[in-house]
Amino acid sequence: MAETLDDSAPPYEGEGNFALWHFSEDPTLGRFAPHTPVTNPAVPPLVWAIDTRHSPTYWFPRDCPRACIWTLATTSERDRAMFFSQSDTPRIHVIESAWLERMRDCRLYAYRMPSDTFRPDSVTGYWVSNDVVHSIERVDVYDLVDRHVDASIELRVTPTIVPFWEQVVGSTLGYSGCRLRFVGAPLDPYDSY
Repeated sequence: MAETLDDSAPPYEGEGNFALWHFSEDPTLGRFAPHTPVTNPAVPPLVWAIDTRHSPTYWFPRDCPRACIWTLATTSERDRAMFFSQSDTPRIHVIESAWLERMRDCRLYAYRMPSDTFRPDSVTGYWVSNDVVHSIERVDVYDLVDRHVDASIELRVTPTIVPFWEQVVGSTLGYSGCRLRFVGAPLDPYDSY
């Protein structure tokens, strides 16, 4: 689940119809039982999904720290110039260089979820269910870097996303920051995904 997410993201190239998705590197999923996140034990057991519009925030290896930004109708001209003046894209995603190889090698699966058991979460783009959910279909997500290119989402790679993120959270942009607790953390080649 995203640590922060602010307002609705703009459409992306080839977005397609509204659907609810769960992304995983595990190709054997299909049944999703409500659970409480280890990182937030105060949350009741739920099944989470992300809608199509916000799904690019999950086109990454599971624990990859990332900062995703987009402009809003209320974004100031200063922030547009600061973050988007050198780009002709509505969305920018930033990862740390230590994750680039893992991103290139990642095999990701998108599980389409039935929307009838879900309701919108308080965070835009997220949907939750109290019931056990069985996915409708599994889609192989091809090369994640190419996925960004095909969607016309700029992917930036930097040694650390910390200075970027510090500017983003004080801005008038829409944004999502996921897995930020792993910023700067060394990668363990024996981690299981």
